[in-house]
Amino acid sequence: MEIGVGTYLKKINRSLIISKIIEHGKISRADLSNITNLTKATISVQVANLLKEEIIVESQQEYNHVGRKPIMLSLNADAGYALGVDLDYQNITFAVSDILGNPVHSENLNVENSNYKEILQILIDHISEYKEKYSKSRFGIVGVVIGIHGTVKSDQTIGFVPQHQWHNKDLKGDLEKNLDMMVYIENNANLCTFAEKVFNCHRSENLINISMYSGIGLGFLINGELVKGYQGHAGEMGHMIINPNGELCNCGNSGCWELYTSEVSFFKQLSKKLNKAKLTYKELESLIALRDPVVMTQIDVFIKYISIGLNNIINILNPDTVVFNSELLQLFPDVESKIKTNLKSSISNYKEFLLSRLGRKACVLGACTLAIKNFLEITDLSLPFEQNVLEQII
Repeated sequence: MEIGVGTYLKKINRSLIISKIIEHGKISRADLSNITNLTKATISVQVANLLKEEIIVESQQEYNHVGRKPIMLSLNADAGYALGVDLDYQNITFAVSDILGNPVHSENLNVENSNYKEILQILIDHISEYKEKYSKSRFGIVGVVIGIHGTVKSDQTIGFVPQHQWHNKDLKGDLEKNLDMMVYIENNANLCTFAEKVFNCHRSENLINISMYSGIGLGFLINGELVKGYQGHAGEMGHMIINPNGELCNCGNSGCWELYTSEVSFFKQLSKKLNKAKLTYKELESLIALRDPVVMTQIDVFIKYISIGLNNIINILNPDTVVFNSELLQLFPDVESKIKTNLKSSISNYKEFLLSRLGRKACVLGACTLAIKNFLEITDLSLPFEQNVLEQII
């Protein structure tokens, strides 16, 4: 029992030390000891092991004072690479990052069918190529995480992907049989939420992320942990009913939230009112600048429906942070204030609203960083947000 406890404590200490090294970028052994409250002897042993494994490296800090220059510790970014995959409808994005989350390569494929076996083979071929390409680094590909735009069960099998009409597919098992490596499958909304926590909302323990593109995808953290529910269906807030006599949804119900608050639904309704076949984001931006009355009215209606659903979510989950991932909302003037104005209930309690800076790249960034977190076996991962992180992904 004592051996087990000792091993467990060493694992916790290792996790804490790695997390603090990542958080500070570069840090000395003495500062690590002060910050973690671990003894210098414990720090010395753990650091020696991490240096031997090549997870961290040493460097000397610029120092203008008399005495020995402090030796700084930092994560060895090139020790291995994470592979994140966003498996979207008719589009697959691959991104490779170093173990500090910096993208080093990305690729975007158009796939014009939903045949499971064909898409499986595409994934096998590309993951195999990346495995070979990065094999010369110390750890090679440290993890593969694939984002699925559908339900993912607790055993990581796919429950249902609506756009592909896939039911009960064991993508993880099928890939691992052919690749001889571990693959992790996760819902795309959960990965977007994880990315927001890693890059933007470091202190938020109760975080909701709402993606608003073709439908509504919602992921949430409660006390710092992703909530998935029974068989991975938690977060299907796009299908809560806000209008019992409303439009028919493809889920079988009528008046679902995403019929009124997804970007697809907004453009569909506005195009119809403006008698335009198709409306682009750029055209919409111009119409907003001109304060076109039809457009401004439609925006008000859109925000009203967002607020109705959001009020329900806040009252159920009581988040500290709500993140909207929407290219459309970025165009609306004073949108955060307008949403807050529509939340009139004295019961609703939250801390802040944010518009995501990660956009459509959130899923693949979340996939890469989750692979890093799993590899390093750390409880928390916080990375600085830099614009070039996005610019490196196609």
